[in-house]
Amino acid sequence: MLLINAGAVAEDGSAEGCTVQDWMNYDKAVREAGIFVSGESLADLVTATSVRVGPDGTRTVVDGPFAETREVLGGFYVIDVPDLDVALDWAARCPGALGGGSMVVRPVADFGA
Repeated sequence: MLLINAGAVAEDGSAEGCTVQDWMNYDKAVREAGIFVSGESLADLVTATSVRVGPDGTRTVVDGPFAETREVLGGFYVIDVPDLDVALDWAARCPGALGGGSMVVRPVADFGA
């Protein structure tokens, strides 16, 4: 899974350092390479809600998260590639890695189900 941590965002809502066309080109490349499994862009952070459950079972629901960091989870791609090196190559090509953003690459857990 490629987790897209968006960096600085421009006034028009686009990620700094890349354009909508950059994202469209990357998405097309992933699909044409035959490695796309799934992926989504997440709605603006102001739509997020956090839920916490205390030791006594009390549920607390708050708007947010409103992280103090400049990076926020912006979306993800699940890709099917043979190894970590190939996944890292695709992560480095992603526009989410530009403009102060970063990509987190993690395998999807297989519980044998």
